[in-house]
This record gives sequence, C-alpha cells and structure tokens, in this order.
Amino acid sequence: MRNDGFDEFVARWSGRMLRSAYLLTGDRGLAEDLVQDVYERLYVAWPRVVDPAAYAHRALTRQAMNRWRTRSRRPVEAALGAEHDPPDHRADATEALNERAVVVSALRTLPARQRAVVVLRFFADLSEADTAAAMGCSVGTVKSQTSRALARLRTALPAIDDTRVPSEERS
Repeated sequence: MRNDGFDEFVARWSGRMLRSAYLLTGDRGLAEDLVQDVYERLYVAWPRVVDPAAYAHRALTRQAMNRWRTRSRRPVEAALGAEHDPPDHRADATEALNERAVVVSALRTLPARQRAVVVLRFFADLSEADTAAAMGCSVGTVKSQTSRALARLRTALPAIDDTRVPSEERS
C-alpha cells in the first residue's frame, strides 16, 4: 500500500499539528485548513519522507509564514476576534481557558518569525536545530528570535500571581 504508516501518523499527530497551526494562525478554521494542506503535501511526499514529524512541522511553519507574507500583514491582523475558540475547548475549565486566551493574545502581538519560533520551540517541543530546519534559518537565528520573543512576551503577559490559591486549599 502506498501510504504505509501515513494514516497512523495523521491519527497520532493531528492534535499536536492543529494546536501548532492554531498558535501560528490565531484562528481555528485557518488552522484546520493549514493542517489539511500540510497533510496533502505530506501524502504526496510520503514515500520519500524520512522524518514525517520534521517534514510536517517544516511544511506547517512555511505554509503559515508564506500565508502571512502573501497577505502582507501579520497574523494578528488576520485573525483577531473573540469568536474563535482555541482547540480542545472545555467548558468546565474556565480558568485554564482564560489563561490560554491571554497567552494566545500575547502570541498575536509577536512578529511572524518570533511567533513561529515560540510555537515550535515551546508548544511543538522542537529542539533549536529542528526549529531552525523547520523555519529554514540558522540555529543562531532561532536563539536570537527566541530571546526577543520571550522578552516581548514577558512585557505583554501579566505577572503570574503565585499567591493565587483556590480557597479550599488555603485553609
């Protein structure tokens, strides 16, 4: 069969790919379209792909960055709005959902390259070398973009209050 292992790869990686795509685009619908495009490309290339996860992340990042370039605007301008729910929404996790919304909002303030570096390094859990390969840049660029992005996020995100403990745990 031509797609030996492709279906299993998609089943195993779909959640992670959708989460990364959402963080790159800021919009669930766009993220789903992006992941679908990546899977179409991966299916065609499947027989010659050595590392499907690396290929998929590289394609996902490049597709997202190309989309931003062709629209001549940052992703934050492409997908603002509270009407877009992040993937894996759970009604009973209001606090987690609020914190996620704050993080996604802060990610939207980053330039495209910095946003891609943060998503790939910290949400997709890629190494610096894998992130560099996915973005088509050097490891040094990944390090500098990560440093700049984290500095910017530190100013954009509110300080986490470590004293915030649920009332039942305080007694």
